[in-house]
Amino acid sequence: MKTDEMPEGADVQYARLALIAGNGVIPRQIAAALETAGRDFRIVAIKGEADEETRRKANAELGWGEVGRLYAFLKKTGCREVLLIGGVSKRPDFMSFIADFGTLKRLPKIIRALAGGDDSLLTKVIRLFEEEGFLVVGIRDVAPQLLASSGVLGRVKPSKTDWHDLELALKATERLGELDIGQAAVAVGGRVIALEGAEGTDAMLQRCAELRSSGRVRARGRTGVLVKTAKPNQDLRVDLPTVGPKTIDLALAAGLSGIAVEARGALIADKADTLQKADAAGLFVVGVDRSLLSDGPANE
Repeated sequence: MKTDEMPEGADVQYARLALIAGNGVIPRQIAAALETAGRDFRIVAIKGEADEETRRKANAELGWGEVGRLYAFLKKTGCREVLLIGGVSKRPDFMSFIADFGTLKRLPKIIRALAGGDDSLLTKVIRLFEEEGFLVVGIRDVAPQLLASSGVLGRVKPSKTDWHDLELALKATERLGELDIGQAAVAVGGRVIALEGAEGTDAMLQRCAELRSSGRVRARGRTGVLVKTAKPNQDLRVDLPTVGPKTIDLALAAGLSGIAVEARGALIADKADTLQKADAAGLFVVGVDRSLLSDGPANE
């Protein structure tokens, strides 16, 4: 593990940020944005999750069970703020808990936090960091330019029919959010054909493609809209709705006309590549908020 101690006499109150990186390209995008902004930060790569490039740049690489070592590293390097970003696909290794004394010492607190209440797992993880005195921040706090803006984001514009499907799918995501089920829905031809559940957005879009190929959904040409929004009271510091190049591929395979995401409430991974791919495929990408939605059909 790489280490990075605070220099003698340094101001420990300085808001140095710890970027705790899981898998995918988003941690690298955040790191690049932080560097451009001149922000002082350290990278902690999650062992078995962070990609090779992130691991090369990391100041530390720690496994899931090394909570004690993680807290020790954050305090040693003067990190006061924490950003948790990137995907996590593997279960924690129980043996790593045993090997880390700091984790064992905190184990009763960790078990109580993760087992109690109805909050999501990520919300409980945030609480653990906050109990240790760290401030957990989100992309909106450190790199808001990476979020979807309001309006048509690429060259392709939605038609009046697309706007009607968009509105319908948006209403469906609101209902999903109220029930804390998922973040996304697809509407085709004035009918909601798919709602996101535990399988995630990618699998939902694959299901849409199967519905079309089997004839269960009949539509001429490319039509229909994927809408992805945050759930009510969702903690956007760690659970930001995200689309990217793969979303474009899957939407195209499902025969959709385009994608809509919540403006300032969703992340577009590899934004330039995603929009370029959407333009090339003839798919629209839109950032929606209430004012845009109410004015949408008039902007055909």
